Amino acid sequence: MATNAAMLDKLGLSLALIMGAAVLLADWRVGQFLFFPIFLVFLIASVTVTRFGYSKKREMGLYEHERSWENVLANGIVAVIAALLAPTIGIGAYIGAVAAVTADKFASELGVLGGTPHSLLTWKPGKKGESGCVSAFGTLMSLDGGLLIGVAVLALMPTITPWKAILIGLVGFGGSAADSIAGVLEERGIGNKATTNIICSAVGALLGWAFLGI
Repeated sequence: MATNAAMLDKLGLSLALIMGAAVLLADWRVGQFLFFPIFLVFLIASVTVTRFGYSKKREMGLYEHERSWENVLANGIVAVIAALLAPTIGIGAYIGAVAAVTADKFASELGVLGGTPHSLLTWKPGKKGESGCVSAFGTLMSLDGGLLIGVAVLALMPTITPWKAILIGLVGFGGSAADSIAGVLEERGIGNKATTNIICSAVGALLGWAFLGI
């Protein structure tokens, strides 16, 4: 999904608006106002965690002021496709994709503020913000991001149980974990940040489709 307008270049903003319209169309097709509110939860949460700890991130050289259309596309294309296919495949894939990118956003934006990252390949200490590295704090933040989407779905859908909300959080965490694993390859020149983000949301969508049952 996209970040806020103030953090997007012109093409990024245009693509974000198109994606938002597609999500609204998906809501109309399934006859319930669900996809767009979840989109907004991600949007607001994304802006909040990106701006949180701004000074410290800037000192570390990790604050991204402006995002391009590539970033918007990589984070949102899987979720948009899943939303448009919802009449056929259900809503679990969309929820899983959004939970995954939210979990990844929390891990990357909040995880750098605490803990010591370690490489998934060698388990040696790595640099904060380095792809393929994880920390205990970042892992916890990732789970929190996924659970946020679970709570949002719980509030929007009376038929959803608290256990299902927790499961949504775990699905999001799984997508974020896939992002970290793909990041190991990214650090070795196989793929880039965009492909890593697509893998994150795709894994979240597959897990959501397979396990959420909605």
